[in-house]
Amino acid sequence: QVHLVESGGGLVQAGGSLRLSCAASGRTSSTYAMGWFRQAPGKEREFVAAISRNGGITYYLDSVKGRFTISRDNAKNTIDLQMNKMNPEDTGVYYCAATTSTALYLRQGASDYWGQGTQVTVSL
Repeated sequence: QVHLVESGGGLVQAGGSLRLSCAASGRTSSTYAMGWFRQAPGKEREFVAAISRNGGITYYLDSVKGRFTISRDNAKNTIDLQMNKMNPEDTGVYYCAATTSTALYLRQGASDYWGQGTQVTVSL
């Protein structure tokens, strides 16, 4: 079992940046591939980014490639999502996710564990 807690959400203007963090407790985070999903109002939850256990493999949603960067620090049991050049389409609740499977499993839209979510709002 792992418990995931997100932080760092908030309101930002278009073109700005935010950094989300997810702290994992319970089993050490290096046991899990981890990632981020988001859900916009009235839409289904979608995959955003994933990172393998050792950080060597990453996947991104096409619309965030070149703008978002996922990273992890297994010593601190955390993952981060640096979001740059944000636009209103990035608005939503962002969820941290973890799986005992692979980062590709997250990329395919599934996860074993979820955080409670943090709101991100991008204004014009």
